[in-house]
Amino acid sequence: MNKRFASLAVSALLLVSLLSVPALAEGTEAAADTAGDDHVIVTLNPETALQPETPAEAAASATETAQADPVPSAYDAASALTAAKAEVKADGTKDEQLTYVALGDSIVSGVGLADVQYSARSGYSVDMAPNFHGYSPDCYVGKVAAALGLDRDHAINLGLPALTAPDLADMIQYGKMPQMNMASGCEYNYPEFQDYIRKADVVSVQIGSNDAFVPCIVALGNATNWKSEKLAATILAGDLRNEGSGSTMSTIYRSIKAMDLTKAEKDATWNLLFSGMSKICDETYPKTTAALISIVQEIRNLNPDAQIILVGYTNPVPLIPCWRSYFNKLNKFEKQIAKTYNLTYVAIPNTETTLDVHPTIKGHQYIANKLVNAIENP
Repeated sequence: MNKRFASLAVSALLLVSLLSVPALAEGTEAAADTAGDDHVIVTLNPETALQPETPAEAAASATETAQADPVPSAYDAASALTAAKAEVKADGTKDEQLTYVALGDSIVSGVGLADVQYSARSGYSVDMAPNFHGYSPDCYVGKVAAALGLDRDHAINLGLPALTAPDLADMIQYGKMPQMNMASGCEYNYPEFQDYIRKADVVSVQIGSNDAFVPCIVALGNATNWKSEKLAATILAGDLRNEGSGSTMSTIYRSIKAMDLTKAEKDATWNLLFSGMSKICDETYPKTTAALISIVQEIRNLNPDAQIILVGYTNPVPLIPCWRSYFNKLNKFEKQIAKTYNLTYVAIPNTETTLDVHPTIKGHQYIANKLVNAIENP
């Protein structure tokens, strides 16, 4: 494991985000919402993974998904809250609050917001236990809780920064990771995970982005002898999100040129960008999907009756073909296993993100609105 990356992946992404100005609320979400949930269930075959979609294919995908999964509004969340407050038992007392548990990575925990709760530990790891109940009201767990009238004992945020899907499977099955994830630098031990899941009425799962992202960033660091911080920052900032494919490659080229790489470093970097990342994504996909099935099965073993919601993926760098293919395939896979295991699938492709690819406050509200609409009997 490269220590510089471990610091970037765990310490920097968390600490810098927390010390910075709160995530920008303004952005492009309004435009994104009107566009529909595009690129949710498209599958790119391995032999065509590097080919961009045609305008006709993109339009067809957007139309199909928009019809199947309309974007909820803030009014829907408010309506759910009104209904929850109005529901009364026959004896005149209110129904007890449901219990909502959110599992996942740094997106779930609220990294990027100003008030994520955590404490530092030795090495590069952090203790996220203070965030289980003390999470930011601006993260989507807090916003779901507010919409459904849940207190902090009934809405629990078990998001863990740098976590991968296999890591989460271990956390659910054993209450801990057997060992440190040497690529991401994280290690967690929370036996209470299982008790939280057993008591839940609703469990949401959002995991898998780090599975490919972490090895790609490590590979980029190794290729450039860690001269790649600026390029990594460009990708993390989402600066490629709204550029055309030609502009994207121009930006990448300028960033690589500014690194003053040796010939060997340049060759290794271009190889990674044009084929290496695609190989990493292809190798990661079956491991991530196998872990997702394990996660669902382990949750069911602990709690056969809970509603399980699989939260889809949003791609912060959609114009890099291998990433688009990776997240498209994962979204389609989650939708398929939701049908197989009688789960709920929620697509979130238009989530607004900020400097470190984590959601803005608006992005968290967007996810929360969709979750509230998906939760049964709020």
